Amino acid sequence: MGRNTRKRRTPLATKAIAASAALALGGGGLIWANFYASAHESSNQSWGGNQTKAATAQVATISCPDVGQKLTNVPYRARQGVAMELANLDKQITEAYSRLASTRQSQTNDPSFVQNAIVGPLKDKRTATIDRIRIDIQRVGGSFDNSLKQLASCTTQTANQTTAGGQQQNGGQTQNTGGQQQTGGQQQNGGQQQNGGQQQAGGQQQNIGGQAGNGPVAADFVDITKVAPNVQGKPRQQGNASTGTFTTRCGVNANKNHNTDNVIVAPGVANGAHHLHDYVGNQKVNAFSSNQTFLQAGTSCQNRSDLSSYYWPVVRVQDGTQDFDQNADGGGKEGNVGKILTPVAAQIKYVGSPASKVVAMPQFLRIITGDAKTTTNGLANANAHWSCTGFENKVQLTSQYPICPQGSKVVRTFAFQSCWDGQNIDSANHRTHVAFADPASGVCGNGFKAIPQLTMRLVYNITPPTIQNGQVKNAYAVDGFPEQLHKPATDHDDFISVTTGGLANKIANCINNGQRCA
Repeated sequence: MGRNTRKRRTPLATKAIAASAALALGGGGLIWANFYASAHESSNQSWGGNQTKAATAQVATISCPDVGQKLTNVPYRARQGVAMELANLDKQITEAYSRLASTRQSQTNDPSFVQNAIVGPLKDKRTATIDRIRIDIQRVGGSFDNSLKQLASCTTQTANQTTAGGQQQNGGQTQNTGGQQQTGGQQQNGGQQQNGGQQQAGGQQQNIGGQAGNGPVAADFVDITKVAPNVQGKPRQQGNASTGTFTTRCGVNANKNHNTDNVIVAPGVANGAHHLHDYVGNQKVNAFSSNQTFLQAGTSCQNRSDLSSYYWPVVRVQDGTQDFDQNADGGGKEGNVGKILTPVAAQIKYVGSPASKVVAMPQFLRIITGDAKTTTNGLANANAHWSCTGFENKVQLTSQYPICPQGSKVVRTFAFQSCWDGQNIDSANHRTHVAFADPASGVCGNGFKAIPQLTMRLVYNITPPTIQNGQVKNAYAVDGFPEQLHKPATDHDDFISVTTGGLANKIANCINNGQRCA
């Protein structure tokens, strides 16, 4: 998923950011600086036990620039070919990470192994793929920015670089000295660093935590009862606000409708997501689906006119068990392991704008919220919200998973972009045709129109993980690309609007009239 440099945060996303968050203009868009203050994440994480010092040059993962986020102007006739090549880039990174994870001893014996055997060949493959993207675009008369060729080079990140984001803890006080924070291995206690809970032999790090060796780690979790409240108020409603809501009941995927495709990002590519999705709503969604097949499919929604597709990466508990896909692409073969958890509740609700009336969603509108690649992209497009029942109005976490108290359940919440450009149902990077309203006023900018805002709330019954000797036991984690190390901030959600019988207009009218509809 590419980063959207035009992004504006939803009110819910704003709630998850401490009051000291500041905006800085750079790179042609908005970048969040001092993204999380100590009020957002726990500043007193003392797991105790035997922490191990990381090998100074130990490589945790591979970081490659996200080419897709830069492709904001791809001619329509070239988009299918470009999408296939972008999927090739993801596949290349996945294969390189797999080689990285399986050659730890070689890396220990030869300091130049990673560069010569993994990163160098990866650059060559990416160079050829980016050139094919250029050809696809220019073949239909489009223009190609040759500076994109510079995105072929990838770098490596140590566990500290990947997970700490420059954050250090001194005497329990969090100081975010590195700009954006990515948790999951913060520097603590005289420079000691968590290393995925894995002991090292002869300076070799065995893996980066987790049941499959690619996360999560202990510092990816926090006791929610020890996090200071960080939820902020919503924008004040203006006179023309649309105050109604429309709830659609589509189930929790109890019938286990899963696949590892992503028809929005990688149409025509099997396993284009490299991780498993839950699907509710439209029941015939895979990489090869089309607008026509959407209309011909059944739906899990009680309202039979709602053929929309709502899909998200599954959550698994890493308790030593495996699931049906333990030997499959997108599953165990790519580091997504453990028992798949079905939500105990899934609420899908459309809400209005505090600043204006809304227009109906256009048929086949695609929206992606969040970023599946925040571990390497940074948090600019993160829109993950993790909390616990009983705490949702107090604490929302983006870059840590909550450890909930006894009797409380884990909650994932999403608030989608609520502003539409009025013309396009998709865009080349799947982001620039929609935007977030201004977090302070709720106003859509740049000529965008307010649409019903899709919100989703997924509830899970999860036995609380425990931290023992710097290791997390019975961790849970969201599925993701293997090199993203199962970080909480990589959570994301996907949506395709498909309705019949005038349902889109009914939703908008309900919201504009201030009604509560279902």
